[in-house]
Amino acid sequence: MEIAFQEWAELILRWLHLVAGIAWIGASFYFIWLDLSLRKVESMPEGVFGENWSVHGGGFYHSQKYLAAPKQMPKQLHWFKYEAYVTWLSGFSLMVVIYYWSAENFLIDNEKISFTSSEAILASVGSLMLGWILYNLVCKSSIYKNQKLLAVIIFILVVGFAFGLSHTFSDRAALLHVGAIIGGMMVGNVFFIIIPNQKKVVSDLIAGKTPEPALGNEAKQRSTHNNYLTLPVLLIMISSHYPILANQDRMWVVVALMLLIGGIVRDFFNVLHLEKGARSLYWQWPMALLLMILMILVCSYKSSGLIKNVEELAAVDAMLIINKRCVSCHARQPLDKDFDVPPGGLTLESLKSVRANGEKILIQAVNSKAMPLGNKTSITIQEREELGRWIRSGMLD
Repeated sequence: MEIAFQEWAELILRWLHLVAGIAWIGASFYFIWLDLSLRKVESMPEGVFGENWSVHGGGFYHSQKYLAAPKQMPKQLHWFKYEAYVTWLSGFSLMVVIYYWSAENFLIDNEKISFTSSEAILASVGSLMLGWILYNLVCKSSIYKNQKLLAVIIFILVVGFAFGLSHTFSDRAALLHVGAIIGGMMVGNVFFIIIPNQKKVVSDLIAGKTPEPALGNEAKQRSTHNNYLTLPVLLIMISSHYPILANQDRMWVVVALMLLIGGIVRDFFNVLHLEKGARSLYWQWPMALLLMILMILVCSYKSSGLIKNVEELAAVDAMLIINKRCVSCHARQPLDKDFDVPPGGLTLESLKSVRANGEKILIQAVNSKAMPLGNKTSITIQEREELGRWIRSGMLD
């Protein structure tokens, strides 16, 4: 019996990451909705900012928000933190299993920087740490009082990381690292700011002291950041399945558009909950649609004239390129030591199979550089262009 330990580890961690992420995001979305749906009514208890009545699952729920705290602390107080921690830990573990375990295949692109596996892993961990440090420094600076300026600086910071990482790691690894940096910012907000601030507030109340309002304000600000970053990071974290999103030359533009689209859509749902928000919704969806069209065009644009004298290949010439650059992995019995079975179950040993999978080859190896993994077989730009021309012409003999 042979057990594919790496694949099983990846499957289990991905499932855990998905479950924990749903729990974290669901709680985040719910509390933002709850906060924005609170309404002031008569005869509310002292210290209550607003309340909400909801119906679900055959029952009614009555929620009230105290800006500081009730006069007497309840015996049971529910904390929402482990969803965030498990999401980050499972996500980082998944990165270890996929991108660190097989760094030469998934993390390194020798055409950019010829890292050793250890060097690439150190650079990866360093980028994640640097992302949180810079973000937190900006939020702790005097800029924090200007919410709009702070949002612009965070936007520039993330886009800057996208530009730098796109010239450091393989395209898909670079885009995933941008998502991991954003995720690190979000879980860092929970671990270093939101939960500690809430604990200080609770401790002060138990001790009969008046909590510092700044603690709640800071936690609220970081929670809002997490809310607006959620939709972009979700798309980035599934981007490994869509190599059309990962392009070294334009990745920073794609990330910028993801941030804008996700933020606008999130803002729609946030504003929707406000009493006076209905009329301010008219611009969000049209703007998000226009930006999505722009992202499609940016991802689809292909510079012409970069490779001159692209030959018109015959099938036999195309198969020579595929046999030389692709078949070491995409064979019934791969020669590449890192694969026991062909990636994605795709074999390219016959012309019939190549023709049946021409669109996949075009997407993965021509329009993007996702394949070969890490460009281990050193396929040239000229060969990519020639394969692309042959596929688009109908893969004729």
